[in-house]
Amino acid sequence: MNRRNRYRLAACAWAAVLAGCASVAPTAPADRSQVAATLPTGWSRAAPAADAAAAPDWWAGFDDPLLALLVDDALAANLDLASARASVERARALRDLADAGRQPQLGSSASGGRVRSGENYSRQLSVGLDASWEADFFGASAATSAAAGADLAAAGATLQATRLSVASETAIAYLQWQGTREQLAIARDSTASQEQTLQLVQWRVQAGLASSVDAEQARANLEQTRAQLPALQTTLQQTENSLALLLGQAPATLGPRLAAAPAALPRVPAMPAGVPADLLRRRPDLLAAEWNVGSALATLDARRADRLPSFALSGSLALRAATWSGLGGAGAVAASVLAGVNWPVFDGGATRAQIAAQQATLAATQASYRAAVLNALADVEDNLVALDRGSERVAALERAADAAANAAELARARYRSGLIDFGTLLDAERSLLSARSTLAGARTDFALAGVRLYKGLGGGWSAEATRP
Repeated sequence: MNRRNRYRLAACAWAAVLAGCASVAPTAPADRSQVAATLPTGWSRAAPAADAAAAPDWWAGFDDPLLALLVDDALAANLDLASARASVERARALRDLADAGRQPQLGSSASGGRVRSGENYSRQLSVGLDASWEADFFGASAATSAAAGADLAAAGATLQATRLSVASETAIAYLQWQGTREQLAIARDSTASQEQTLQLVQWRVQAGLASSVDAEQARANLEQTRAQLPALQTTLQQTENSLALLLGQAPATLGPRLAAAPAALPRVPAMPAGVPADLLRRRPDLLAAEWNVGSALATLDARRADRLPSFALSGSLALRAATWSGLGGAGAVAASVLAGVNWPVFDGGATRAQIAAQQATLAATQASYRAAVLNALADVEDNLVALDRGSERVAALERAADAAANAAELARARYRSGLIDFGTLLDAERSLLSARSTLAGARTDFALAGVRLYKGLGGGWSAEATRP
């Protein structure tokens, strides 16, 4: 065996040893299995089961055509969603950039000029190709590429989380607008009723059947109710403006559309709760947090690989001559092949510090993931309770409002007949206004709890939507 073949055999053996030392793709984060093992087996409140991927247009279950249109418009024009889409495109470009760094690099060059040597001038022309490639024996480039891929997946999951948030916030703003509008209608009805009561008291005062004290009490009660109207109108307009911003529109532009809103709040559909572990694959914010853990873990692998040697190959092929015709001659060819190794021996502890910093980053992302899971469980539990108890509260308040309406009507009739004093009628009217307002607020809270539960359960998001 000649010397050249011995060198080739030694190089192949050394490459095989290095390849055996190479790291594989970064390990997937184990947090999901660890977290899933600690999750409760069921919710504290009974709820119907659901598949992992619910209907994507879950808001259609509220059976309100205007609500469905508003949510669809928000998903098409919301500016936060536009920003999230841009973040996905940026993450995709960075992933492609990381993948490109693992491929061989090829470049070309050309030059020409005159060179002076003493009193003599010569012309030099050159065209050539340059190539380089860094062998990823220890997986540093693979880990960097895996981290970029995890970042892309996290950005995709964040986009879906933003979509779910925009749909939910649009539904919440619409329901709040509906609830405020109902409160305003109740206040106006009460104002009209109390104006009639004041007129009745004034007649009785003129007839000598009541004192001016009763008239002043009636007027004070009326003005206190009227004072609620500006505040409710302000809240109604502010809620409309918030809804417009969610739709990517200027404030005060939704009035004509909202004028066609149904008079009653939409019904709350049955909630597809499933089991707690479903949240790990249904909530996009949890998947985004999980991918962040994966990105931090892959980056840690890359930092550890930085301590090991790196190997690079480079070469060039060029044609050099003094004339254009000379570039075609055999003597114009110049070629070179170089192999290099770079192994950091002493860097003052910089690499060790980078590894320690990345380990801390990994621990932080793992803690953030577990905290996000706990917050998700709390969201679902809170709104399951709100729905369960909210239906009972609405039913009781409906009975109370009916009783208050009957009491106010009876009190008004008995006051006309002079059987009771004005104080009794005043208490009955105040009780009726309070009962109706409280019932309207309870109905709004019940509907809002339904939307928030859908959001807490991950809505209609599907895990297929965030794969890189």
